[in-house]
Amino acid sequence: MTSWLIGLAIFLTYLLGFVSAVLALMSSRTSQGAIAWIISLITMPYVAVPAYWIFGRPRFYGYVSARGERDTVLRRLLERYRDRFDPYLPEPGDADIRAVEQLAMMPLTRGNRAELLIDGEDTFDSLFAGIEAAEEYVLIQFFIVRDDALGIELKHRLQRAAERDVRIYFLYDEIGSRGLGDRFLRDLAEAGVEVSAFRSSRGFKHRFQLNFRNHRKVLVVDGREGWLGGFNVGTEYLGQHPRHGHWRDTHLKLTGPSVLGLQEAFWEDWHWATGEMITLTWTPRPSGDADQNVVIVPSGPADYQETASLLVQHAIHSAHERFWVTSPYFVPDQGVQDALRLAAMRGVDVRIMMPERPDHLLVFLSAFSFLPDMLRAGVRVYRYQPGFLHQKVMLIDDAAASVGTVNLDNRSFRLNFEITAVVPDRQFAAEVRLMLEHDFTNCRRVALEELTRRPLWRKLLSRAAYLLSPIQ
Repeated sequence: MTSWLIGLAIFLTYLLGFVSAVLALMSSRTSQGAIAWIISLITMPYVAVPAYWIFGRPRFYGYVSARGERDTVLRRLLERYRDRFDPYLPEPGDADIRAVEQLAMMPLTRGNRAELLIDGEDTFDSLFAGIEAAEEYVLIQFFIVRDDALGIELKHRLQRAAERDVRIYFLYDEIGSRGLGDRFLRDLAEAGVEVSAFRSSRGFKHRFQLNFRNHRKVLVVDGREGWLGGFNVGTEYLGQHPRHGHWRDTHLKLTGPSVLGLQEAFWEDWHWATGEMITLTWTPRPSGDADQNVVIVPSGPADYQETASLLVQHAIHSAHERFWVTSPYFVPDQGVQDALRLAAMRGVDVRIMMPERPDHLLVFLSAFSFLPDMLRAGVRVYRYQPGFLHQKVMLIDDAAASVGTVNLDNRSFRLNFEITAVVPDRQFAAEVRLMLEHDFTNCRRVALEELTRRPLWRKLLSRAAYLLSPIQ
């Protein structure tokens, strides 16, 4: 009897492995990922099957359903104010901008002001000033919130705003902020703050969707001011981490109609996390001192196409003179790699800035496997020296730039909910260019020889890390 049960268990395990392998074949978003999962599921089903159902699912199906509901309700809501948006829709632009609007499923708006915030002090001074000035509501979400000095300062600011009868909605990622204690959250709730984790595994039906994370960092105040960028909440983002030291990051403050794009992304996330449809202001408010064009591009695993990867590829193909990009985690998919090499071959000044010091070892090692081909094609690669580089910025010629949360890796392209502000404005592009030129003075340029002369064991290790990148 015992041997019969053991045999049945073995048969069912391999059957489930085969079924899972078929699902991986039909739904994996990369050929590398499909091959890796299929081999693992067939040869090692005891380990691979539970791993696949937790980490390998390619779409956030629960969010897709919620989005369908959102599209119906929110579209009805926005239609009431559609005529109010008309004055802030610029004349039809070129095809490059139309493509970004199609990816974003949001319009380019004018009447905005985009303000660069460089490094921690300026960023958190601006964020805290925005919270202090709130009159109606504050929408706030971060991937990481720590219960340290900076996190406590944020908590106190939100508590004081709640005491002024400002409605506050606080959303955090349950994995990114897994160290956040119950006392921190209870203090906020007792002050009247609406608090929720972004639970990708909400409900029995979606209990295995643990690998989808909300990596967005967004603050919206009264629907008139908004912030997004690379910063989370923790003292390491102020350069106080003993290993990372100086923390180089970039955030963006927006004023104007584009803030409603940030607000819509938060509205959608809050609805998924809580089931609630919160009442917000949807009347666009132009910036009084600037007239910049901005489009907000949310992206994530609930999208019907790979929005983040396509956005990066489109930006590269749009460049004629320069394409500069910074990313702490640089393991782009094949499409982005090919676009970078082709741009360099046609004479575009292609530069990639990444950290010198590793944060995630596998991601760091992966880059060494494909960087030689980049360098041979004429791409320039720079390693930032003073501390840890965490900003996510793109510069396209002297015409446009972007700031957001997207890293150039599989997780940001396919597994994380991200958000990017694309600013097709020459003045803003000039400001970003000056910022990056200063950053390049703090970098060393990577030479092809230092990669090709590495010992064989390091090359093998890098290649193995790269092959694992689709399922990291």
